[in-house]
Amino acid sequence: MARSKEQNEKMRETRKEKIRNAALLQFVKQGLFATRIQDIAACAGIAQGLLYHYYSSKDEIFVDLINDALDKTIEASYMVRDMDTEPGEKIRFALERLVETIEHSQAFLDTCRLITQATNSTAIPKQAQDLIQQKRNIPYQVIETIMEAGQKQGTIVAGDPKMLSIFFWTSINGLAIYYSTNNNREVKLDYRVIASMFLIKNQREVEEENDPKNQTVFK
Repeated sequence: MARSKEQNEKMRETRKEKIRNAALLQFVKQGLFATRIQDIAACAGIAQGLLYHYYSSKDEIFVDLINDALDKTIEASYMVRDMDTEPGEKIRFALERLVETIEHSQAFLDTCRLITQATNSTAIPKQAQDLIQQKRNIPYQVIETIMEAGQKQGTIVAGDPKMLSIFFWTSINGLAIYYSTNNNREVKLDYRVIASMFLIKNQREVEEENDPKNQTVFK
């Protein structure tokens, strides 16, 4: 039985995702220059000739990965910005979800490494350099506006909101790169540790922290 147009499109997207995941793994492990197109095909479990039906070169895959990662980060930032809640809760929510993703998504960790490597390298395709230049600062600007709004409402600590935004993202990126390059996962990540750098605690939170029932006793 012939496949429908929808089935063919789904199969195409599934294969492209396999190629992207394989390429991400190879780029992070070997770097763009050392990675060969046949390495990506083998890792994806497809023939090299079939891969060329989806991408013309490893550079094109690299650019696609960079663009996709930047767009997803921007989209998530806008989603947090547009939440119907106060700025402090937006920051709390974003940190909780990001830390959870660091703990459970190897692809996210590898993507953070790839973006960092690409940002600090001139030996990448010009198109990737242009995308980074155009899009990388957008999530920083979004978080900056949330920080500034929170300061006006008294839920975010004082300070330059631009600097607070830099602290926000570098904390997340630093954790992601640490987890991606270190096998020691004994430390349980707690988003509240990062959140404490930005959020002004209300009276209820202070009382809950001081309640003996909520305190952990170490023996």
